[in-house]
Amino acid sequence: MTTVSTEPAVGSAAELVAAYRPGTSSLFASPRGTLLAEGTYFAVPPSGRRDALADLDRRVQAVLGVAEAAGHSVRTVVGAVPFAPDAHAHLVVPLHLRRGRPMGPGEPAGPAAVQAIDRLRPVPAPDRYAAAVDRAVREIGDGQYTKVVLARSLRADAPGFDPAPVVRALAAREPGGYTFGIDLGGGRTLLGASPELLVSRHGRQVAAHPLAGSAARSADPAEDARRAAALLRSEKDRHEHAVVTRAVADALRPFCAQLTVPAEPTLVRTNTMWHLGTLVTGTVADPAVSALTLAAALHPTPAVCGTPTVAARAAIGELEPFDRGFYTGMVGWVDAAGDGEWAVTIRCAVADAGGLDLFAGAGIVAGSDPEAELAETSAKLGTMLAALGLATEQADVS
Repeated sequence: MTTVSTEPAVGSAAELVAAYRPGTSSLFASPRGTLLAEGTYFAVPPSGRRDALADLDRRVQAVLGVAEAAGHSVRTVVGAVPFAPDAHAHLVVPLHLRRGRPMGPGEPAGPAAVQAIDRLRPVPAPDRYAAAVDRAVREIGDGQYTKVVLARSLRADAPGFDPAPVVRALAAREPGGYTFGIDLGGGRTLLGASPELLVSRHGRQVAAHPLAGSAARSADPAEDARRAAALLRSEKDRHEHAVVTRAVADALRPFCAQLTVPAEPTLVRTNTMWHLGTLVTGTVADPAVSALTLAAALHPTPAVCGTPTVAARAAIGELEPFDRGFYTGMVGWVDAAGDGEWAVTIRCAVADAGGLDLFAGAGIVAGSDPEAELAETSAKLGTMLAALGLATEQADVS
């Protein structure tokens, strides 16, 4: 087994977040720790296969082997994998890697700055999204598939947009989640704060925390508690969550000598949403199975695609008027020992020199109400809108 050699931990999580510079570094902050990757030593090459996920771990291991043979001190790959199986992942061995502690509640994350947003444009328009949900419900009734996750986008025009203050704001607002700012090259940055762990592996210990079933938070404590309790009792949401948890467990089981799947979900909260979550834990049977291998076996879960997967993917292609890109893919890191963390790429945006594209989706099943699903996506957009200094109502997203 290769011994991982990275630069020693430097400073606090807040110092690493403050040191993040879009275009030259990438940040990944989780409940286990904070990682700042600076520069690019070697990029993982694209696959020649139609299913790029199938040989992704092999390509990553080859690049890590090059780094080891050259005596490079960093033996970790950092980056993001897109939703579509034939799309190119953006993964690199950085020039330098700094690690720190997790972000603590209320911990400062460096200076923030208000940035002017010239215009917000929903894609598709809210009424067209509701119409797509209505069509999906009819197709589910016809037996074409049992669930599909439909997303919508919000384009924020903001010339000269700087992702750094938004990433800092997200790290401070959501310290219990997975905050990321990933350099995609070409002046593009993937940024967000995901509440959902796709999978992690540390030593032989494996964990996955699927989320499915959601309700918007309320500023009124009594109403917020009522919504949380209603979600926990909801037959529709519990069924949706059970389908996702079963799929995650079934995908992990062939790799694990032992797997624990709680019988009941628990409530997971962010600043904007309540979710149903189940923490699945286990032990890998073969220590050569990396966190990336496990992540590739899980992706995409029914929580971001639907069921059956092939039919749901086809419906997404028909009903969504944009390319998801890295949205609902996975973001994180893996090292030469196979340890790593991968979060589901949700509550996110892709920024460029002219502004950014925000994304949110909702799981559509039999009986889904188009207006309710529209409202759910609006609430989910609230994570990124709040980091931009905007309220959902100001954005007029629904």
